[in-house]
Amino acid sequence: MARMKIPKRYVIVLLTFICTNVCYVERVGFSIAYTVAADAINVNQANKGLILSMFYYGYVLSQIPGGWAAQRLGGRRVLLLSFLLWSLICGLIPLDPNRAVILVLSRLFVGVAQGFIFPAIHTVLAQWVPPQERSRSVSLTTSGMYLGAACGMLFFPSLVKHMGPQSVCLVEAVLGVAWSVIWLKFSSEPPRTDLPKVAMPKVASREKIKAQSVGVVAPRTVKIPWRRIIFSLPVWAIVVNNFTFHYALYVIMNWLPTYFELALKLSLQDMGSSKMLPYFNMFIFSNIGGVVADHLITKRILSVTKTRKLLNTIGFVVSAVALMALPSFGTPSGTVICSSVSLGFLALGRAGFAVNHMDVAPKFAGIVMGVSNTAGTLAGIVGVGLTGNILEAAKASNMDLTNSETWKTVFFVPAYLCIFSSVIFLVFSTGEKIFE
Repeated sequence: MARMKIPKRYVIVLLTFICTNVCYVERVGFSIAYTVAADAINVNQANKGLILSMFYYGYVLSQIPGGWAAQRLGGRRVLLLSFLLWSLICGLIPLDPNRAVILVLSRLFVGVAQGFIFPAIHTVLAQWVPPQERSRSVSLTTSGMYLGAACGMLFFPSLVKHMGPQSVCLVEAVLGVAWSVIWLKFSSEPPRTDLPKVAMPKVASREKIKAQSVGVVAPRTVKIPWRRIIFSLPVWAIVVNNFTFHYALYVIMNWLPTYFELALKLSLQDMGSSKMLPYFNMFIFSNIGGVVADHLITKRILSVTKTRKLLNTIGFVVSAVALMALPSFGTPSGTVICSSVSLGFLALGRAGFAVNHMDVAPKFAGIVMGVSNTAGTLAGIVGVGLTGNILEAAKASNMDLTNSETWKTVFFVPAYLCIFSSVIFLVFSTGEKIFE
């Protein structure tokens, strides 16, 4: 890599992209493998839901501790340890639906381990990536999630069919250990000299680079301003939008297959590769958002604040419109298009709120990410459960779940949240650094 003269920060960003990819391959893979194994012995839906949800309970518990650990121990070390932990659990614990207690505990600890990853990633990126590259770097890193989900949905059903559910866990463990080895070999603590020079007079350039270096590499003994973080309106703007993003994402991920089966009379097996289009669209739009944001900021077309607000607003409002239009289509193709547009523009909006952690608190990006991602994980738990209650209430009222009109509330709730969150971000967010 040194001979090729690739800046080390690019290697770090690429490795974090692969990291999020592997994480979501694991999440999708377990859901596919466990569902097949559980259905084979007729495990009831309540127990299946318990096993599948345990990951998120563990995940939400470790978000803020993950930010604290990354701040104190270093994001590089935390990433390595958390990756090794969940990989070993996947490889060593048998996927046996009859051993429910073991599965509950294993999924809980996998969730705890993976909960450290995203706060650690934001700490690493805040240290390595200069302000003019942050949007596309964070967008590329997070787009790995969507590509991982798409790949998992495309390849794992065939793997389960030919080699059994346990094979998925072994593949995930191998991927996790392989990434850990690569991370250990090619990552390092950020040297201050790796930040790129900015086109400006020589003296000003040196001063700016020095200021950026000091601004993004926080001493591990620095006091974390918890009170200011908790009561900061710009931080709450990020938290609200993170909650809404994941509410919409998890509702579509978990309930769209049921919508296809009940309202459109079409199973996922009959959809072929089209079922991965919404997630592939997220991958594309996430990177488009990052490139556009950095272009607007670097060329000084818009300020950082206006850029974040513009992309966040466009992403969330268009997503809301697509969600409200979705139940009006009575065809699979129309539903796929609406869900793809909705998730794609949600991903575009990440160039607004999701990068904003490093704008407002570059020294404490992992901490702020931990706080906002806690809200995002709770949104998944709340959104999936609330949607089930909405459908049960509709069924109790003798409403026909095979009629797409019955599903309007399911999709309108996240749509309204998207509009509300975009307004909150417009009013309270900032692109300026507020935590020194």
